[in-house]
Amino acid sequence: MKNILLPTDFSENSWNAITYAIAFFEKTACNFYIIHVNRIENLNDTDFVPTQELIEDLYTKPAKNNLKQFLKRISEKFPHHKNHKFFTLIDYDFFIESIRKHVEEKKIDIIVMGTKGASGLQKLVIGSNSGDVITKVKCTTLVVPENAKYTGITEIAFPTDFALSYSIEILQPITDILEAHHSVLRILHISKKGRDLNIDQQKNKDLLEDYFSDNSYSLHFLTNNKLEDAIQCFVESRNIDMITMVAKNLNYFQRILFLPTIEDISYHTEVPFLVLHE
Repeated sequence: MKNILLPTDFSENSWNAITYAIAFFEKTACNFYIIHVNRIENLNDTDFVPTQELIEDLYTKPAKNNLKQFLKRISEKFPHHKNHKFFTLIDYDFFIESIRKHVEEKKIDIIVMGTKGASGLQKLVIGSNSGDVITKVKCTTLVVPENAKYTGITEIAFPTDFALSYSIEILQPITDILEAHHSVLRILHISKKGRDLNIDQQKNKDLLEDYFSDNSYSLHFLTNNKLEDAIQCFVESRNIDMITMVAKNLNYFQRILFLPTIEDISYHTEVPFLVLHE
């Protein structure tokens, strides 16, 4: 039984991420925890201590009603998903602290969150809730762009510079997806012209090949001075359904997501990306 955390602000964007998650885990027994975090900042700025009744009227009741509507929409859209259980959570802590707390308490396996399209991704990564979760919460996170629709996972791109070795635990979510969806993994290395792998990179490449030896995978070596351009070209040419990255390899990760011209990277608008944590 997998435990999935679904943060929501009740936007259509977060609704899209929830429906993607349900379809993605269609054949997996799951507990879905839909959580809404609302920091009571306005009341805390006043000169009086808010009563429980005031908090209930202004925050808890509206949130409960919205969560109830989401559950109703889920039951209408997915009437036959009998192996899925849904729970709702409301919290008033700081967002990241709340997510961390529930990840630990509920033994969450993966967080699924929505994000705006390409023009909004830079803001997402730099300062928004989704960006903070990616970089500050040590839990595997699937980020679903607002235009992403689940149609199956045939090919997964795994960009890596082979600079670090990865444990079995950190790669397990990739294996789970490959086996559950009968997908193919495309391990992608991009280098500047004339640069060969050093001894450590070669060793780490060999370890990856050994780890995925029982799965369908292929290695791809591209030459390009711009990492983001190479990945965009690869994703579009292969019709990639998901990109996966390891948060431990943050420098490589940042070059893809922390871009000054992110609006030009069109693949972000439709392709979900999975960030792996130890």
